[in-house]
Amino acid sequence: MFFGSCDSPHSWLVSFISYKSKSKTFWKIPVGKVKTFFWNQLCSNVGWALLHLDCVIIDIYIAVFLSNRGAFSVVRRCVKKSTGQEYAAKIINTKKLSARDHQKLEREARICRLLKHPNIVRLHDSIAEEGFHYLVFDLVTGGELFEDIVAREFYSEADASHCINQILESVSHIHQHDIVHRDLKPENLLLASKMKGAAVKLADFGLAIEVQGDQQAWFGFAGTPGYLSPEVLRKDPYGKPVDIWACGVILYILLVGYPPFWDEDQHKLYQQIKAGAYDFPSPEWDTVTAEAKNLINQMLTINPAKRITADQALKHPWVCQRSTVASMMHRQETVECLRKFNARRKLKEPQTTVVHNPADGIKVTRKQEIIKITEQLIEAINNGDFEAYTRICDPGLTSFEPEALGNLVEGMDFHKFYFENLLSKNSKPVHTTILNPHVHLIGEDAACIAYIRLTQYMDSQGRARSSQSEETRVWHRRDAKWLNIHFHCSGAPAAPLQ
Repeated sequence: MFFGSCDSPHSWLVSFISYKSKSKTFWKIPVGKVKTFFWNQLCSNVGWALLHLDCVIIDIYIAVFLSNRGAFSVVRRCVKKSTGQEYAAKIINTKKLSARDHQKLEREARICRLLKHPNIVRLHDSIAEEGFHYLVFDLVTGGELFEDIVAREFYSEADASHCINQILESVSHIHQHDIVHRDLKPENLLLASKMKGAAVKLADFGLAIEVQGDQQAWFGFAGTPGYLSPEVLRKDPYGKPVDIWACGVILYILLVGYPPFWDEDQHKLYQQIKAGAYDFPSPEWDTVTAEAKNLINQMLTINPAKRITADQALKHPWVCQRSTVASMMHRQETVECLRKFNARRKLKEPQTTVVHNPADGIKVTRKQEIIKITEQLIEAINNGDFEAYTRICDPGLTSFEPEALGNLVEGMDFHKFYFENLLSKNSKPVHTTILNPHVHLIGEDAACIAYIRLTQYMDSQGRARSSQSEETRVWHRRDAKWLNIHFHCSGAPAAPLQ
């Protein structure tokens, strides 16, 4: 199947699976490779950044993007034509992301750029284009570590030691860079390839945070239920030790095939974790060495200040002297239990990687509502739509802004003048971005949002301009509807707009 040059804005994508003649590029797609679903996804989700990367799309699959608003990304297997090297390109549709999601995406890219280690899935490039963001990672083809273990003919305690050694190496590296992963679990432990002895790779830094040294602070309730640490569940300040707790849970599973804390009732599960209520029951634990149990105990210490660090764990005899300390006996029962554990994970609904108690969830939702309604208000200003503006603002809106020369203005007449005499006559495009929005909830029905408003516009000579202002808006909810009741602008006006 061949295609000549096309005018369709998406048709260029076919050129990635192409060959060139002297006069023009002809585009070829193998019939067996292209299905309707593939083509629809390709045309609707990919932007120009892949062209800049000089990559060829050769396969497709879907991956869930970490967003509690349900946004998703597409990950495509690609190869760099100049080298033949294969990569995985994660393509995020940023048009569907909230301001908070954008911040999380930028943080993930910033963190991944720092990390270069053989046991971490490496980020090779990060490109932002209008409407899309592209993250180009190592292509890892070995699947999940736990799935590989159950397919092995032989699996011993020494093999478990080798696995946790690689996991700890990755954790040590991120902690040295003052990064906390916060979501260590089997799904994020991958193998570089299908080859025997392939490296374990730590993946998915969507929940990772940046800390200052051994800083302990409340960074939010995040993680996956069975791997959460006691300090997170208690809502205490936390830091790097939360990753070690998760390593302890993973090591426990590696040795016997089931987790140390388990209950279908999440409340009971959390009570077990906070109490550190685990043990080493017979008969499966009778054949595990005392050194392995000692390391688990040091990892699953309730007090994070007394919990072993990644560097200390790497020096533990069971890890660094595995050939003489760890048992070489085949653990068939562990393999069988792990197979059941894997099946249970696949059958259950995917566990969320951002967890909130009900009150936290309401607060997060309300903050997102405030950011969204603020964006709608600014869109009405950019469009010169006074009717839409009045639907969002209280009739008695008060404001301090540069155009009022420092005076407090009350009511809508002042704003109406700008809509009728400036905004309605401005046919040139205006684009506004809200940067660093911070929302403070005031009781159940009031909120304050502070942000930097960056505005791009064309001046009267047709030259591109940009300006920024620091703005604060106070919102009040009446009859289930948010209304802007006060506005304060510091600095120069964003444009001839308020």
